[in-house]
Amino acid sequence: METKDIFERLRIGETILPNDPEAYRMREEAFITKKLLVQMNNTAEPDEIRQLLSQVTGSEIDASVVVFTPLYINYGKHTKIGKNVFINFDCVFLDLGGITIEDNVQLAPKVSLLTEGHPTSIADRHSLIPKPILIKKNAWIGANATILQGVTIGENAVVAAGAVVSKDVPDNTIVGGIPARFIKDINT
Repeated sequence: METKDIFERLRIGETILPNDPEAYRMREEAFITKKLLVQMNNTAEPDEIRQLLSQVTGSEIDASVVVFTPLYINYGKHTKIGKNVFINFDCVFLDLGGITIEDNVQLAPKVSLLTEGHPTSIADRHSLIPKPILIKKNAWIGANATILQGVTIGENAVVAAGAVVSKDVPDNTIVGGIPARFIKDINT
């Protein structure tokens, strides 16, 4: 049986131990991504931003996508961005576990999408546990909201500013608070 690459193992949700023989590759790739982000975060040209973000993600970023830099990403190749997406200033994507942003999503300033976590036990705390984040079509994530690993934000859902989302958000609902809780349904 062939051993999978560390990035494949992260994408499928395998816990990575601190003594994993490929763990060093996560840091190496992070520095490659950082180099591209320095360029991207220092241009005001929308086409150049999209072109550099395409290099970071390893996939084509549609011309309808608008990114107000700076944007911070630790890996990039596990981020997929749909069409007509708006990403405002100072967003943070920790994407080793996988981030999918579907069409027509809006991310306000300082939104954090964090697909990576650690065990709480002291002995295992330096292990990395990846779980994907999915943000479905037409969702709106408010300023300074944090979406934690393993969460799906439903279609047309709204996450209020400052919320910390640790559980899935149903379609057509508004959530807010710490931890985020149901506020109300959205009339469609």
